[in-house]
Amino acid sequence: MSNAQNTGNEARDMRPTRLRDALRMARIEAADRTGVVVELRDAEVARLEILNEALDPLFAEVPEQIDLFDRGVSQGETPRLWIDVVAHVVMGRDKRIYRFVQDTRFGRIVIAESHDVPVIVDAVTGYVARRMIEREHAMMVTKAAEPAVEKKPRRRGFGMFVLGFLLGAVALFGLALYASLKNI
Repeated sequence: MSNAQNTGNEARDMRPTRLRDALRMARIEAADRTGVVVELRDAEVARLEILNEALDPLFAEVPEQIDLFDRGVSQGETPRLWIDVVAHVVMGRDKRIYRFVQDTRFGRIVIAESHDVPVIVDAVTGYVARRMIEREHAMMVTKAAEPAVEKKPRRRGFGMFVLGFLLGAVALFGLALYASLKNI
């Protein structure tokens, strides 16, 4: 009878205290079973959802006005956990390793690769911080060395017009005088 009471106490001690922890444990167990058996894609999605939940505290700290990140699990041919439009987490060939990659102009770059969720969470945290700093630099207004002062255009154009008009009038008067003197 004392053995039955001990196993009851041990079961209570091993039970998760919150439903969220129990769901997480059930997902891990299901992912381990299905990863070994048949449903590899479901196991990938389950593992990516576990990572997605682990990233919740990080994205809760990102200010709402920063809309760089659009996190979510896509369930296509290859399930992915998208961090933003160019970075995502995909499962490795063995379906147990997380691979955090970024697509660039020059191809895909592996930022981090690990079996452990905390390692990938740290890599994503660093990536998010770098992207936020890049955004800040892009949004900064650069100071001009010297304020641009608009110079007033000179009124030389009008003076040149008057000078040209007077020279033309004198030339016509001189031509008319020459023509009249020649006829005399």
